[in-house]
Amino acid sequence: MTLVAGVDSSTQSCKVVIRDAESGALVREGRAPHPEGTEVHPDHWWTALQSAIEQAGGLADVAAVSVGAQQHGMVCLDEDGEVVRPALLWNDTRSAGAAADLVAELGGPKAWAEAVGSVPVASFTVTKLRWLAREEPDNARRTRSVCLPHDWLTWRLAGRPDTIATDRGDASGTGYWSPATGEYRTDLLELAMGRVPELPRVLGPAEQAGTAEQGGALLAPGTGDNMAASLGAGMRPGDVVVSIGTSGTAFAVSETPSADAAGLVAGFADATGRYLPLVCTLNAARVLDATARMLRVTPQELSDLALRAPAGADGLVLVPYLEGERTPNRPDATGSLHGLRLSNSTPEHLARAAVEGMLCGLADALDALGVEPARVLLIGGGARSEAVRRIAPTVFGRPVLVPTPGEYVADGAAKQAAWLLSGAPEPPHWEPGGTSGGTERYEGDPTPGLRERYHEAAE
Repeated sequence: MTLVAGVDSSTQSCKVVIRDAESGALVREGRAPHPEGTEVHPDHWWTALQSAIEQAGGLADVAAVSVGAQQHGMVCLDEDGEVVRPALLWNDTRSAGAAADLVAELGGPKAWAEAVGSVPVASFTVTKLRWLAREEPDNARRTRSVCLPHDWLTWRLAGRPDTIATDRGDASGTGYWSPATGEYRTDLLELAMGRVPELPRVLGPAEQAGTAEQGGALLAPGTGDNMAASLGAGMRPGDVVVSIGTSGTAFAVSETPSADAAGLVAGFADATGRYLPLVCTLNAARVLDATARMLRVTPQELSDLALRAPAGADGLVLVPYLEGERTPNRPDATGSLHGLRLSNSTPEHLARAAVEGMLCGLADALDALGVEPARVLLIGGGARSEAVRRIAPTVFGRPVLVPTPGEYVADGAAKQAAWLLSGAPEPPHWEPGGTSGGTERYEGDPTPGLRERYHEAAE
């Protein structure tokens, strides 16, 4: 049996799965937590990765490794390869003003969409670099090179070689690499920072990034978390995935690049050579976590409470902008509760409103993609909730398929590692989760007036 390892270095934790390269069957796995916050020193990711690898039984018998990780994070290195300052993560909104300025300075949203396929918001790396140049000029001057979380971890696994590598999927979320041309837009970096630091080499989908310093496993290029999840879920053209994790995303596989001047759809590349138009909301599974804390219940009890309340929660609406919001672009927004009456002032109604409010935001993301999906696949930690599964069709207005639960980002990274070993033109066709469990189909009638009430409350 030939083994491969896939890593998911997410906002909240690091997961490692070790799978059979041919069948995708899970052999062993491990995980370790990350610290909370919107800025984190990358050393914490490295420590968590080592712990997760150890828990997964090590990499001594593994032939290839791939790292999937949270997109957009700003990792700045000095001339000695040391981290200049803690990395600003995708959910750090302090660069919102920098984003607005950059959009205006290039000539508006249309100019950015044409340049890099996306209109930058506070999440994008380019805005964080502008913030750094403005707010921490000494750190900006010390910065010799800039990379992303997955780039940095792959580089560390390789023993810190002279060159850092990335892939087209993660590069497409920086705001200074164009999916349409496959080239960096160094003029946009100059606009953001006033100079151009060293940048990672952009690899092809199954190109080798190096060799692991410990154990000698081949290192695949790795990718961003959404691109890895697309691989792990076995997406094909016509599919739309709604992923409910720390962030919420809706994305589709496309044969052509996209450029949405409205800024709702990010025109990313995927990890196969295709494209991944994506809409991201800042608030997703942690809305449910926060509601469970307020109600002093477990996630399972929150799900049970939500399913005991009527559809529409008798008019109670939660607008879940608990960390600001990315889509719509409202970085300073806060959450709000609307339609509160004596009759709906119950734990059941609040639980239902939390699930419905989170799903309404994702339904808007699904609509913004502008495609009529052949299938809607629901994945991510939030999709493990029975309430989310059963309520989603009533909010989305269409059936949803829930694949076998799995660590889709880590699984997609493992699939990329197996692809590197095979030398085949396409990645292997494992079942989602590496099993033959298939998918569950959930259906339900749309809840009358729910999304209209949500939109009214969110204005």
